[in-house]
Amino acid sequence: MRTIKKIFSDRKLILFTIVLFFQSIVFGQTPKDQAILDAFPNKERVVYKTIDGIELDMLIFYPDAAKIKSTNPWMLHVHGGGWAGGDKYKVFRKSFLGTLKSLVANGVVCATIEYRRTRGGSTAYEAVVDAKDAARFLVKNSEKYKLDKAHYGVWGGSAGGHLSLLTALGSDSDFKGLPSLSEIALDFKCVVSYFPATSLVNPNLVPGSLFEKQQSYDRILGDSLQNKPKLARLLSPTEQLKCDSPPILLLHGEKDKVLPIINSTYMLEVAKEKKAAVELLTIYNAGHSFNGANISPTIEELNAYATDFILAHLKKE
Repeated sequence: MRTIKKIFSDRKLILFTIVLFFQSIVFGQTPKDQAILDAFPNKERVVYKTIDGIELDMLIFYPDAAKIKSTNPWMLHVHGGGWAGGDKYKVFRKSFLGTLKSLVANGVVCATIEYRRTRGGSTAYEAVVDAKDAARFLVKNSEKYKLDKAHYGVWGGSAGGHLSLLTALGSDSDFKGLPSLSEIALDFKCVVSYFPATSLVNPNLVPGSLFEKQQSYDRILGDSLQNKPKLARLLSPTEQLKCDSPPILLLHGEKDKVLPIINSTYMLEVAKEKKAAVELLTIYNAGHSFNGANISPTIEELNAYATDFILAHLKKE
């Protein structure tokens, strides 16, 4: 027979487990996330926008005191999660963590944001507006957060890869946000997009992808492609790409079955036609999120490649 003390101890353990479970659902943060978070001593949480009574925040990671300057280059991370899920802690996943650490170690401030997900009436359009507002907020408050007004970029993976492309490529006038930030004109110096969706209007990208299901369009557009063709074009990075768009690095697994690599190879073709600066790093043996055995280049190597690309484009002339 178990003692009362043992029963009480078991109940405490169960209660603690339940608390952690609901914390991961409500806040998106897991014990593993917290452990990684603790490894970044210089950070702060900032609310950049409140809309419909909901606070949208970001985590800002700063270099150590020896490397921080009065103005520093910075990167904005837009998380993935199928447009309807995910959270700002996605930056701690293997696809991005090595680059995050390297950027901060090299004097780059990094911010990872929350945005309106595609539920409760929101679409991917609102997500882009929020990401742009996050960037506008940082530019407007650059002195407070020790940021360079001219040298910054954006990155993200999957849905976040799609949204990061639109954040940089989409016209500010097409994605108007808070009136208090409307005077800020954005000028990203680079984009790094991992395994993204690149077009909602090219039928050749549909076979073998998540877009074979109508619910994917419902989630992103709030309706069918047939009923929202104008919005679909607006939310297609290839349609927004121009010859003077910022340099873009695409990273994509050759065996991706969620958003197949044809998304990135197609964007590469469009870039050649429009004379835009886009390059693709193919990750062999890799599925979505670079899952797979013996992928090449390795996670460490692709993290380093992305870091070098960003640092090269955030350097001051």
